[in-house]
Amino acid sequence: MKNFEFYNPVKVIFGKDQLSKLSKLIPKGNSVLMLYGGGSIKKNGVYNKVKESLKDYTVFEFGGIEPNPHYETAMKAVELIQKEKIDFLLAVGGGSVIDATKFIAAAALYTAGDPWDILSKDKMVEAALPLGSILTLPATGSEMNANAVVTRVSSNEKFAFNSPLVYPKFSFLLPDAAGFLPQHQVANGIVDAFVHVVEQYLTFPVNAPLQDRMAESILQTLVEVGPTVYHNPADYEAMSNLMWCATMALNGLISCGVPGDWSVHTIGHELTAIHNIDHARTLAVVLPGLWSVLKNEKREKLLQYGARVLNITAGTEDERIENTILKTVEFFESLGIKTRLADYNVTGNTIDKIVKRFEDRGWKAMGDRNLITPNVVRKVLEHQLASR
Repeated sequence: MKNFEFYNPVKVIFGKDQLSKLSKLIPKGNSVLMLYGGGSIKKNGVYNKVKESLKDYTVFEFGGIEPNPHYETAMKAVELIQKEKIDFLLAVGGGSVIDATKFIAAAALYTAGDPWDILSKDKMVEAALPLGSILTLPATGSEMNANAVVTRVSSNEKFAFNSPLVYPKFSFLLPDAAGFLPQHQVANGIVDAFVHVVEQYLTFPVNAPLQDRMAESILQTLVEVGPTVYHNPADYEAMSNLMWCATMALNGLISCGVPGDWSVHTIGHELTAIHNIDHARTLAVVLPGLWSVLKNEKREKLLQYGARVLNITAGTEDERIENTILKTVEFFESLGIKTRLADYNVTGNTIDKIVKRFEDRGWKAMGDRNLITPNVVRKVLEHQLASR
């Protein structure tokens, strides 16, 4: 097991009828900016409950945050914050709203230049406004971590940043509100959480059996409850388990002492930036291609995952690995998520563009052992362009 530090200060409030506690968690006298997306929180009743709980606060609103949050939109929120001298940010919705709010919290106090540098140049965040979140869509795990991803539409770029200063002070997790979600968003959430776990688990053995089994338990639970909640998002128990899986997938716990990869995400971000494909769907495209290209390098963990999560134990090692990749693809496809580039009208021109971007940025290699070079990225995407 590798050396590690673990820190997570987020207070989680999970379940039904919890929003009455909201006013106890925001300092009295603070002005609050409530940020949300397309307005689903008004349909599921969360908006009115938040407004009622914060009736003694000065509350401003900022809606319209996109599913892949835009830098340009976030900067409009920053302008509002600076104009009104807002004290506290409250993200209400899914992971994209929370991600945007984290960036907004940092950008509002950033004085070292263009806030885009936080994302594109890894500039350190020196200060951030305090924020909380109310989660209505399980997927990203952003409600309990210090990560965020933002897209700049003007340049078709998508970057992530991380800072302990943007951990939410608290996060409400509302499975009942998620019961109103359309199937495609539920499917996205299942796959997003699944690949988050895989990026931390399916690397190479480092004698960390507890972390492995924690990761496997999340994957097993997603495989078990995924079809149920996909077909019936209003199933409260199934949605509760999905929501907690998505949170546990990326709150830092299963990453303790083990290597992470994250190349599937890095490649997938480019597909979103260029083609605006849903984040989870880019992951479902890239993951099987990466495993197919690097099946020897990831052999031990592919076999372990196949045996422990998918119960694939028959056949030669090569046959088990092929079957493991196939069964994973079938799981994604059973949720209505396509796994080939052609399904999203992506051509070889996009592959060339992505590889060139990595080369131009000087990214010579990435992944858990720097296995993923620009040439490997090309092979992964070409595999998914040709695969059927």
